Amino acid sequence: MVCLLAKSQLGDINFRKKSYLIMECIQDKTELGDISTKKKSHTCSECEKSFSCQSRLSQHEKIHTGEKLHQCSECLKRFTHKQHLTRHVRTHTGEKPHKCSECLKRFTHKTQLTQHVRTHTGEKPHMCSECHKGFSFKFSLIRHERIHTGEKPFHCSECLRSFNCKTLLSQHERTHTGQKPYQCSECLNCYQCKSDLTRHERTHTGQKPHKCSECQKTFSRKTLLTQHERTHTGEKPYHCSECQKRYCLKSGLKFHERTHTGEKPYKCSECHKNFTARTSLTHHEQTHTGQKPYQCSECLKKFSYKTSLIVHQRTHTGEKPYQCPECPKGYQCKSALTRHERTHTGEKPHKCYECQKTFSRKTILTRHELTHSGQKSHQCSECPKNFSRKYLLTQHERTHTGEKTYHCSQCPKRYWLKSDLKFHERTHTGEKPFQCSECLKKFSYQTSLILHQRTHTGEKPYQCSECQKTFSVKSHLTVHERTHNGGRTFSVL
Repeated sequence: MVCLLAKSQLGDINFRKKSYLIMECIQDKTELGDISTKKKSHTCSECEKSFSCQSRLSQHEKIHTGEKLHQCSECLKRFTHKQHLTRHVRTHTGEKPHKCSECLKRFTHKTQLTQHVRTHTGEKPHMCSECHKGFSFKFSLIRHERIHTGEKPFHCSECLRSFNCKTLLSQHERTHTGQKPYQCSECLNCYQCKSDLTRHERTHTGQKPHKCSECQKTFSRKTLLTQHERTHTGEKPYHCSECQKRYCLKSGLKFHERTHTGEKPYKCSECHKNFTARTSLTHHEQTHTGQKPYQCSECLKKFSYKTSLIVHQRTHTGEKPYQCPECPKGYQCKSALTRHERTHTGEKPHKCYECQKTFSRKTILTRHELTHSGQKSHQCSECPKNFSRKYLLTQHERTHTGEKTYHCSQCPKRYWLKSDLKFHERTHTGEKPFQCSECLKKFSYQTSLILHQRTHTGEKPYQCSECQKTFSVKSHLTVHERTHNGGRTFSVL
């Protein structure tokens, strides 16, 4: 009946050939159905895992027995399965038979090529049922799911530390053995992880395979691209449990949390000074060696750090890439913008653990802490006066020499301190960078803003020791105290 219907619709030409194809499709469909419903009747006696055929069960049982029949003739390493040996041998021969049709990059294993192709297509077929995040590879999803469950099934036999994937355990174990099996063919540097070697090799090749879809900027590492993309989205997934401040990077949160705990885990082996961040220690150590490997091509000035050179070069180009979102002011470095933004928010993240007073800048906190210790290690060679900070000694020495190195470009006035010149220049420009968050009034100086804010808060931090009356301004307290001593000022006997 089916054949007659097909004949009437398709005609006599090639009828037999087409009928044969129809029957073949039906037969294939039946066979596929049989495969999908086929039972897994072969069960492992050790772990009760089931398999559809005896050969797969036999391969699996070798995991329990530890049997490794296949040996590499080069390094004598043994493998459970023949295909594992075949893949391993390519690490000796360098053979990469699988090629990407998009970028012509070659791979040792077919699975590596499949994973790589998804970097071109953007395909992420594996989705987390908890947070609906998509992944290109199944193993990435399995690893990610352990973030939700907290499962860490891989344990270090040395220190009992646990990990959520085998590769992290293998990398960690090398910190105990000191093994660095991955070597750069260019400079012979060795690395504990293959990923570290791959990243290092890009310093030789200049390769930046990760591209931002928004601005087309390229990066050598996927993590750098992810961090960069947050500058477009504004995403800040990491938040502090103490003050709820949010960060784009986990490392940024980690550094911030140390402002609450006071932790300084990195110690200088020369002077035993402690630092919050590893980079700060590295920078500090160069003060002992005097090393300055980075030189400006314009003025030949040398710097210890590459970041310092980049910031310095902007003094030649005038570039100010960091823009305040509140006002039109721009800055040459990120830290200057961060400090400026606190004039808008009033944030003071640095706390003194002696008196609980807070400060907007770490340097101000460090200076303040010296008022508790009383340490004054910098002595003037002209007079017996001591100072807690080197720059305070430098400023003081100018009172002996009469040197006024900072001069105003608008008028002939000169100043000992750069900060004094900066304040003076505002009398010419009319700039008022400090704004009250309550009434939006602007001020030229931060001290003026602080005094003004007390009219809103009612804060009166200065108290008379005679009658306990409080004042918002110290000069008002000084005037008041004269009412107790009959208008006389105190003199030294």
